[in-house]
Amino acid sequence: MAKAAKPAAADAEPIVLTIDIGGSHVKILTSAGGEMRRAESGPGLTPQQMIASVKTLAEGLSYDVISMGYPGPVAHNRPFADPANLGKGWAGHDFAAAFGKPVKVINDALMQAIGSYEGGRMLFLGLGTGLGAAMIVDNVAQPMELAHLPYKKGGSFEDYVGERGLEKRGKRKWRKSVFDVVDRLRAALQPDYVVIGGGNVDKLDQMPADSRRGDNTRAFEGGFRLWRDKALIV
Repeated sequence: MAKAAKPAAADAEPIVLTIDIGGSHVKILTSAGGEMRRAESGPGLTPQQMIASVKTLAEGLSYDVISMGYPGPVAHNRPFADPANLGKGWAGHDFAAAFGKPVKVINDALMQAIGSYEGGRMLFLGLGTGLGAAMIVDNVAQPMELAHLPYKKGGSFEDYVGERGLEKRGKRKWRKSVFDVVDRLRAALQPDYVVIGGGNVDKLDQMPADSRRGDNTRAFEGGFRLWRDKALIV
């Protein structure tokens, strides 16, 4: 007769499904490994459509809990406002009820920042459609809404270093603005190091001082750390 399986240890780490919601794709990966899976998103994506896509993508996967990187402000584990680059209905949505699993929702830039963190004081900047930002100081993680702070000629940081600024002003001027914005934020916030990620970081042929290139796949590690790293305070 086959032996009964041993029950899982009470302190065993849960298997985490990380969901990274972007303007062009919704991507998922579990902490058990395997290949990243993705589906298209877009400016009309609603939370209901995202949930349906993730459930389809996750067919056959085993997971206990969920981390979700959301492209907008988050309060009390739920989106606080609808994102600029997706559809409507996100604010206040109860994702734990929709998935039937415990869910931790944080800003997407913060999730990638957590996955990139190597101790000390770190400033994370995400160069994408807009400008994502987060700061982690001695394991205390905080999203930062820096994108719409005033910058030059009535414009914001995002107007100059986001996708619109790149398309409008060209790569050379955009790179100059990125270096200037990083210098200003580094002077104001005094990080030990800066990590620059997002889809447009590959358009930088050089990096600003005390900065290193991020990797979008670190967002998945950030989602795993939300449940695994007991020292992390979000």
